[in-house]
Amino acid sequence: MQVIPAIDVRAGACVQLVGGDYAAERVRLPDPVAVAGRWLDAGWPLLHVVDLDAATGRGSNAETIARILERAEGRAQVGGGVRGRADAARWFALGAARVVVGSLAFDAPESLAALAREFPDRVVVAADVRDGALLAGGWTRKVAEPLEAALTRLEELPLAALLVTAVHREGRMRGVDGPLVARVAGATRHPVIAAGGIGSDEDLATLALAGAAAAVAGMALYTGRLEPSLTAGEWIP
Repeated sequence: MQVIPAIDVRAGACVQLVGGDYAAERVRLPDPVAVAGRWLDAGWPLLHVVDLDAATGRGSNAETIARILERAEGRAQVGGGVRGRADAARWFALGAARVVVGSLAFDAPESLAALAREFPDRVVVAADVRDGALLAGGWTRKVAEPLEAALTRLEELPLAALLVTAVHREGRMRGVDGPLVARVAGATRHPVIAAGGIGSDEDLATLALAGAAAAVAGMALYTGRLEPSLTAGEWIP
């Protein structure tokens, strides 16, 4: 299973929030480009970069993320505020390996389908889940479509992966939601990337057993709960 470091950008800094709450910022590093460089220089093959301000409509960190992409040289996937083709195409042009879309996948399914077919195997759909319900708008609102129905609809598309975040566990390092990941992995042919709650090697083992192909780790890496020197981002149970 691949481990992917998270670089969440807020107001120009690399941050980690507890539960996605802007009032609960636990980690703040002033230079996200330098942070990205440290992960890349250590041999990690992929970064997960998110513009938190764009995701929630608070602003944009596009210039900072463009510098990260220049440094990453094709080793980063980018999400947060990707509302349509123009946003996705811009990130691809700047060197993103993949784009991550959330709200678009549920608010405009036809637009998502067109995007996935234009850029096959380069679009990741973020299925953010809290208490069994899908969320959109930077985790600010519930999606009416049930999770299973969404998974069925997404099956036909040439996606790179599904990113499943257990929002109720995010940033807390108190354990992952293995049943949620297993539920999604058992219902899709797409690779599943898991996030939320990772705080130990045991959590990584739980995700691997649940069927995750990869895991995005943030708080646990930045606070030292996980060993940052995992060999090239690969964790072997």
